Amino acid sequence: MSTTGTVVGAYEAKTHFSELLGRVEAGEVVTITRHGAPIARLIPAQRESTREERAAAIEELKKFGHGRSLGGLKIKDLINEGRR
Repeated sequence: MSTTGTVVGAYEAKTHFSELLGRVEAGEVVTITRHGAPIARLIPAQRESTREERAAAIEELKKFGHGRSLGGLKIKDLINEGRR
């Protein structure tokens, strides 16, 4: 997905909106300008994760933490240190 993309004026964006949406759907970023100044960006929408994907991510985090320690430190002491 491109982060630089295309720059179009407001009038052109209005007259070619369907085409621009197709380009954004394909991953392009479109910046809309008025009198040369950027006023809006069209960016591809992010897909929401599924319940299964979130559950799998949680399981991976649990696996990652298994067998790791804080080297004798206590969580309560770390929390208190962060409050100072």
